[in-house]
Amino acid sequence: MNEPLGLRERKKDATRRLLALTAIDLFEERGFDAVSVAEVAETAGVSKKTVFNYFAVKEDLVLGFGKHHIAEPAAVVRGRAPGTTPLEAVRDHLLTALAERQPMAGLSDDPLVLRIRRLVESSPALAVREMHYQEQSRELLARALIEEGASELSARLIAAQLLSVRHVLAGENFRRLSAGATPEELYPEAVANTEHAFAWLRRGFGDLLRRPEEAEEPGKG
Repeated sequence: MNEPLGLRERKKDATRRLLALTAIDLFEERGFDAVSVAEVAETAGVSKKTVFNYFAVKEDLVLGFGKHHIAEPAAVVRGRAPGTTPLEAVRDHLLTALAERQPMAGLSDDPLVLRIRRLVESSPALAVREMHYQEQSRELLARALIEEGASELSARLIAAQLLSVRHVLAGENFRRLSAGATPEELYPEAVANTEHAFAWLRRGFGDLLRRPEEAEEPGKG
């Protein structure tokens, strides 16, 4: 009999996590460039092919934990409520991430998150790959904006500014955490910084691409 889908997926997730944690241990010990995928596989007790079945490139052994965030900004803009702009949707999403101490907001002190961030900052190859994923995120966000009527140039400019601000804010939060502050200590300032940064953007964006309010149903109001 076939295993239930849920069990198979849990086994895959467990293997994926084992490979990633094994790799992170090795990368911390010897450096990202000094460790091969074959060595990760041998240490984890699997074949090199198995590693690549789970991770398309070596860098994903570190960055794979956050790859689901690549499409997130575009999804946030597409799913925003009537009466809101893309800027407001991205800002509100970031404020929620701060309140929930999500890693993407730079306000998580989860030990694994901190280990990953330090590896990325210490490895040019990881930093370049992360930039590649950020570019993918900008492209997806730009497409979502084009769907709503923005020109291609405007969409790329808007996406670049929104995600650059988000990236800078998260980086500042992580820098402060690394210096010894706690998420609870940083949270009020992180919220204030986010509001400040998006207020600056609002001066330039105005009501650009504000989604119309939903029309009232006949007989109501």
